[in-house]
Amino acid sequence: MKKQYLEIGKIVNRHGLNGTVKVMPWCDSPALLCEFDTLYRGKQHIAMTVEHAAVQKNMVLLKFAGVDTPEAADALRNTVLYMDRSDVELDEDTHFIQDLLGMSVRDADTGEEYGKLTDVLQTGANDVYEVTAPDGRKLLVPVIPQVVLSIDDSADIITIRPLEGLFD
Repeated sequence: MKKQYLEIGKIVNRHGLNGTVKVMPWCDSPALLCEFDTLYRGKQHIAMTVEHAAVQKNMVLLKFAGVDTPEAADALRNTVLYMDRSDVELDEDTHFIQDLLGMSVRDADTGEEYGKLTDVLQTGANDVYEVTAPDGRKLLVPVIPQVVLSIDDSADIITIRPLEGLFD
């Protein structure tokens, strides 16, 4: 079952004297974090209303309702922030990394299982899937249309057709 709440960033410091906090975003872009009206604090997922959000040098400055003093902002330091999955509508071929982790990676032609997806490396040009084989080897799979053919969410299977020599 997919998690309802997904990690989106971490409060690293306060900013100024009015309760604003500085957040290190853990999403594709800092601007995405600014789009939420509500974020959730800690593993208890305590709802926090966002009054204002702005990107500043790859960080996000957030002002939460009820957090109005430097002391209140300091109390939130090192808190992980979560988003509710239902607050985001993904494009058809877009997936949360959290949902991909643990999926079985299989060959489109032979059905051979290469292993489980254990990490997604974001390189800039294209993502790269790190697949851990049953023998413990790490296989790197470029996320390009010629290689990654399909992702079946319901069966937790990623089907690939490796380029010649990819795993040699």
